[in-house]
Amino acid sequence: MGGVSTTEAAERAESTDAADATTDATTNAADATTDATEPAEIAPRSPRLPHVPKQDRSRATRQRLLAAAVACLAEHGWAGSTVSVVAERAGVSRGAAQHHFRTREDLFTAAVEYVAEERSTALRALFPEGAADRREVVAALVDLYTGPLFRAALHLWVAASNEEQLRPRVTELEARVGRETHRIAVELLAADESRPGVRETVQGLLDMSRGLGLANLLTNDGGRRERVVAQWGVLLDEALG
Repeated sequence: MGGVSTTEAAERAESTDAADATTDATTNAADATTDATEPAEIAPRSPRLPHVPKQDRSRATRQRLLAAAVACLAEHGWAGSTVSVVAERAGVSRGAAQHHFRTREDLFTAAVEYVAEERSTALRALFPEGAADRREVVAALVDLYTGPLFRAALHLWVAASNEEQLRPRVTELEARVGRETHRIAVELLAADESRPGVRETVQGLLDMSRGLGLANLLTNDGGRRERVVAQWGVLLDEALG
């Protein structure tokens, strides 16, 4: 057989290159088709926040407004405590505040009553076993009149003395809070009010506590207050038996 000519060799080379090119193109097309049909990677979903019922959100907003109202009243007094100031402190809009409390008087009387109820609950929780050492009970009662709640209530009383539309509401509120505080004091002191003079003794304790609260507005005379509390513990033991 004779040798392959140069021309034939060139033609065979071109044929081989063309076949390789066709194969590469087919392979690339198949790869592209495979890539297109593969599902794209799905990003993980963000966890859903727990749903808070509308009623719970409304209750939480109301409680923030009440707490903010007492704080504003204690710090700024009646003149400096407006619905707008309270709403800003509570982190809600003025409209949201007025949705819960139609008037300024509604807001502040509800606030003082709400916090008074909370303090009464906390006072009972201090003595879960009922009657305790009377000096400890006296100290706990005095504390009721030396904190922000008493300061807020005092500003409300002063405002009520000058504003006719506020006075009957605050008078009624004070009567309710006073009766509840007296009831708790009788319970914790194990006082028998059927005995002559016992009711007046308990009321005298509460009046004394309020007086110490007033004095505490100007000066924090903790040392004198401790001595007074100790003496009242002795007097109650003698009077109540």
